[in-house]
Amino acid sequence: MAKYAIGIDYGTLSARALIAEVGSGRELGEAVYEYRHAVMDETLPSGIKLKPDWALEHPDDYLEALSVTVPAAMKNAGVSKDDVIGIGIDFTACTMVAVDKNGDPLCWKYPDNPHAYVKLWKHHAAQDQANRLNAIAEERNEKFLARYGGKISSEWMFPKIWQVVEEDPDLYDEIDRFMEAGDWVIMRMTGVEARNSCMAGYKAIWHKQDGYPSKEFFKACHPKLENVVEEKLNTKIYPIGSKAGELTEEMAEKMGLNPGVAVAVANVDAHVSLPPAGLTKKGQMLMIMGTSTCHIMLGDEEHIVPGMCGVVEDGVIPALMGYEAGQSCVGDHFNWFADNCVPEDYMIKAREKGMNAHQYLTSLCENQKPGENGLLALDWWNGNRSVLVDVDLTGMIMGMTLTTKPEDMYRALIEATAYGTRVIVDTFEKSGVEIEGLYACGGISQKNPFLMQVYADVLKREIRIARSTQTPALGSAMFGAVAAGADKGGYDSIEDAANEMGGTLPIVYKPIPAHSAIYDKLYTEYRRLHDYFGRGANDVMKRLKEIKKDQNA
Repeated sequence: MAKYAIGIDYGTLSARALIAEVGSGRELGEAVYEYRHAVMDETLPSGIKLKPDWALEHPDDYLEALSVTVPAAMKNAGVSKDDVIGIGIDFTACTMVAVDKNGDPLCWKYPDNPHAYVKLWKHHAAQDQANRLNAIAEERNEKFLARYGGKISSEWMFPKIWQVVEEDPDLYDEIDRFMEAGDWVIMRMTGVEARNSCMAGYKAIWHKQDGYPSKEFFKACHPKLENVVEEKLNTKIYPIGSKAGELTEEMAEKMGLNPGVAVAVANVDAHVSLPPAGLTKKGQMLMIMGTSTCHIMLGDEEHIVPGMCGVVEDGVIPALMGYEAGQSCVGDHFNWFADNCVPEDYMIKAREKGMNAHQYLTSLCENQKPGENGLLALDWWNGNRSVLVDVDLTGMIMGMTLTTKPEDMYRALIEATAYGTRVIVDTFEKSGVEIEGLYACGGISQKNPFLMQVYADVLKREIRIARSTQTPALGSAMFGAVAAGADKGGYDSIEDAANEMGGTLPIVYKPIPAHSAIYDKLYTEYRRLHDYFGRGANDVMKRLKEIKKDQNA
């Protein structure tokens, strides 16, 4: 009898449940739930206005996603709940929820308090705390800082906690613990608090050998943070691939499943995507391409890479180092342009051809030669995650003239994201982390062959594409099968699961030498702009943001 595993992929705006057949990896049914509250970046549900750079979510949406998507996906798959052996979930991170002693989010009690809600991964209002944390760590020569490329991001857990300490100390005192939303959902499903090593390592400065930073460091940040780990977190960390617990009767009823199904510890949405592409060996890098791009690299030694988002032992695959880097704006980049910069006559032509804005602009871009449009862009519309680690940087297009057309700008934005990836790749290799194979997954990688060819040309490397169109959800299902174990019809290791359920498409994007030669020249100019605006020679981008902030106060 066939056995099945369920993967639930919690994204920024929606959650997707996928039913996968253990062994073949066939994706049999799926369902999507759009979060009812979406991202709250302007007001709370009550109408209370939020300050700039806030990004919140409502935990109710995460629970509703379980009760909506799983039954629907099971129905679409046409499989029996008696044959489901495991469940896994992945989540954006650091997406942080503050809970009381019962594990209930504080926003259930204080619906008008912004700090009581889930702080989404892209909540940037803790940048001041992140800046001070980095300065203190540098002054104290804290060795953990180098493992995160020299800077801790405002998107991570401790800057967000510190913001609560300073802006709402009374609420901080009432909070029993801060949790990754992924760990919180697992706790609601199983009744067990099982913090996973992936999120702890990449987003909460935890190290397999060294643990968290010292009490002395946290006290130097703020006196109330001295015992933050013992008082507000949990020092027991579960490795990726572990079984967190089993589905409770209450959650089984809501999800239309049997109680007792094995549930894996949570994972990060990007990091869980490597096994579905069949990647479990050192030297392999996966680009998870969506609204942003996350670059996950496997190695067998710990190297210090400037601007990386972290290196975590066992963070992705057991017994290997998992490196993370990223670009904050890729698909968001293109969507912004399509929504704001496409003339109506272009949209009319697109509709006549049965295309959307992206497809039509791409069809025009394909007819251009590299460098033909005379444009060069910086891909910082949402700041820079790697290698500069600076959310206050902004985007730019250079070379505009009265003959510049929308397709010229659109192509420049595509090329800019490829240049940004090359900066990351070059930095890894210069730091001793060799990249032997380059892979991609996510909607963009399968929907836009032109873009992938540009990446191959700019990077001067072959690129292979993951077979699955839902790699995070499939990866979560694979970890669910590992949590169940071979004796239940699953697997005893994620490597075994990847060998059977993962893989790539037959297509391989190969660099075109003539194109690469032109892109080498453009990339040289990109690096000059990158360093000039990004490394302090000219902070005009930050000064403009300050003027904007003052005028909107």
